[in-house]
Amino acid sequence: MTISHSDIQRLRRASELWQTVPMATRLRLVRRFRGLLRQKWRTLPELFPNRLAIETITAELLPFLAACKFLERNAAKILRARRAGFWGRPTWLPGVTSIIERQPYGTVLILAPGNYPLMLPGIQILQSIVAGNAVALKPAPGGEPAAKMISDLLSSAGFPTGLCEILPTDSGSDAVAAGFDLIILTGSARTGQAVLEQASKTLTPTIMELSGVDPVFVLPDANLAHVARKLVYGARLNNGATCIAPHRVFISHQDKTELVDRLRNLLKKKKLLFVDKDEKKRLQSFSATIQASGGSTETIGSVTLLTQMEGLHHLLDTDIFVPWLAIIGVADVEEALNLDRQVSYALGASIFGSEISAKLIAQKVSAGSICINDLIVPTADPRLPFGGARSSGYGTTRGAEGLLSLTRPVVTSVRRDIF
Repeated sequence: MTISHSDIQRLRRASELWQTVPMATRLRLVRRFRGLLRQKWRTLPELFPNRLAIETITAELLPFLAACKFLERNAAKILRARRAGFWGRPTWLPGVTSIIERQPYGTVLILAPGNYPLMLPGIQILQSIVAGNAVALKPAPGGEPAAKMISDLLSSAGFPTGLCEILPTDSGSDAVAAGFDLIILTGSARTGQAVLEQASKTLTPTIMELSGVDPVFVLPDANLAHVARKLVYGARLNNGATCIAPHRVFISHQDKTELVDRLRNLLKKKKLLFVDKDEKKRLQSFSATIQASGGSTETIGSVTLLTQMEGLHHLLDTDIFVPWLAIIGVADVEEALNLDRQVSYALGASIFGSEISAKLIAQKVSAGSICINDLIVPTADPRLPFGGARSSGYGTTRGAEGLLSLTRPVVTSVRRDIF
């Protein structure tokens, strides 16, 4: 399917009409949407047969519902116009007052991921629409049922027809080149590079939520039993297809053996996961490279453990989307931080240990989301922005900052001393 100029214009007209709808009305529709979405809790797991039902509820449904409520409570305040009046005004601008308003971009293209095809694009769609935009969603292959659910719920909640269109899964390249006003991509670094190259031809602004190869810093005073449980949970969540899953675990040489033993014991009790075939092939090639370089690999409970990785950290700069954990012995935290800086990705990070020490280390980590004595779960808080740096992308989704990123500031200045 080719996305035509007339398709973009139709969405732009839908956005212009939608912008005349009061914010209170928009948020009333969000509340209806939330009520209808909540009713899907029994049937929703059927959309994801390869994932545990409890994971679908906790990782897709609950964060989506929380994001709806966040918009209902906060969107009007976040997007409210701001007046720059007398106080602080330069002396050479007597009589001038200004209003800073947040105006929607108009048309937003959302290129959705395959790992969380309901929650991630769903939040982006609702934030886009609440901000006044019209949206085109290009789901990943396999994400069509979730995309249809979102579209049906929007319609049932009373949102205007044509405000959100669903594109075919193979239309991504045409859509990027079509001339949308903003593009949001959630995907791999490789996909991000391709989208950026194409979007640059039309000077289309983009928000890139890309992959990570997240570090975990285990301090000497950390509870290793707690660390092991969290690592197993994070590595296996959603069959390992989570962008902020833990991968590079830095721990002191003296504590490394105990942590590896605890991981092995926990993983032996776990059932096999449904791992993506293409990513599994990448992992096999990756593991072969590790072994050829002197490292050790073993797979337990569908999680590949990489040990004897000292001196091989440079091989870990990759975003393979399967469950793997590299356990790296270090002399101290400074060595761990130096190794982490050598990796091009900077999405999430976790630090385990005393809160005081962990906070000091957090200031030296480049990641956009840092968890202390936990991983992944806190990032589902709808109040929090989400985004990375370097090869993990740029820009922000979710939270107040994510909502603002779907608008642009427009300033109107008036001089009142000439009449």
